[in-house]
Amino acid sequence: MQAAWMVAASLFFAGMGACIKFASDAYTPLEVVFYRGLISVVVIGFLARSRGVSLRTHVPMMHVWRNVVGVASLLAWFYAIAHLPLSTAITLNYMSGIWIAAFVIGGTLALGKLADVRRQGPLIGTVMLGFGGVVLLLRPTLDQNQLFAGLVGLLGSLMAALAYMQVAAMGRVGEPETRTVFYFSLAALVAGAGGMLAFGAHSLANRHALWLLPMGLLGALGQLCMTRAYTHGSTIVVANLQYSGIVFGALLGMTLFGDHITPLGWLGMALIIACGMAATVLRARALPQLPAEEF
Repeated sequence: MQAAWMVAASLFFAGMGACIKFASDAYTPLEVVFYRGLISVVVIGFLARSRGVSLRTHVPMMHVWRNVVGVASLLAWFYAIAHLPLSTAITLNYMSGIWIAAFVIGGTLALGKLADVRRQGPLIGTVMLGFGGVVLLLRPTLDQNQLFAGLVGLLGSLMAALAYMQVAAMGRVGEPETRTVFYFSLAALVAGAGGMLAFGAHSLANRHALWLLPMGLLGALGQLCMTRAYTHGSTIVVANLQYSGIVFGALLGMTLFGDHITPLGWLGMALIIACGMAATVLRARALPQLPAEEF
């Protein structure tokens, strides 16, 4: 059942990305983050009340860290969506699984366990091949002066990896997904509001504003499904199924925005999917003393 929650989350997030792409013609990433947070706070707050879920938490600092990296990832992803083809932006966001594998390798190096590093040869090769997929995916952006947006999207996936790891950790200490999503949405609202106060905001009296409501609703649904999947399921299975979002994003991009994906782009996407799935399994084998959920 947890597998279905992750596939549903990937579909909702792809739909949210399409709404953001439409809304970005009139609104900045900070504004989109604000409306995303505002709508989600209302939806999740109502859901928490109807379920009798208390919003009091005994691990406030875990929420703080999750929200800092989560909102940073959200801003970077929304910027990438506004300036890149939808399929490219979504694929870059799903680099998070490969980043987590890179963290495992970096942690082993930091501990000075050279023997373990040698045993992680396949994992190291997988991570390098995954970043090779990024190069292939971003190759067309060089001809369109979109490299900066691509790098921002890649940085966002790094932040997303840290956020996913924290979501799994919060699930292990008993935090319900409704509470986790509520505080994340509240953090997005506050960050977006601060940005709008500092840099100004655009009027809602235009046709692009129509995309903000479905964007917020799809985002809230996706966040709930993703959090439930990571909280109650095996992280290895969940992390692999998240790559279905790349397929959904590519289909929506071609259908709604006329995105043209070059052969190199398709190859890059395939490498990222394959390496992400392989890295999820290999990093568990690299540290067998820990349960899969530790990743």
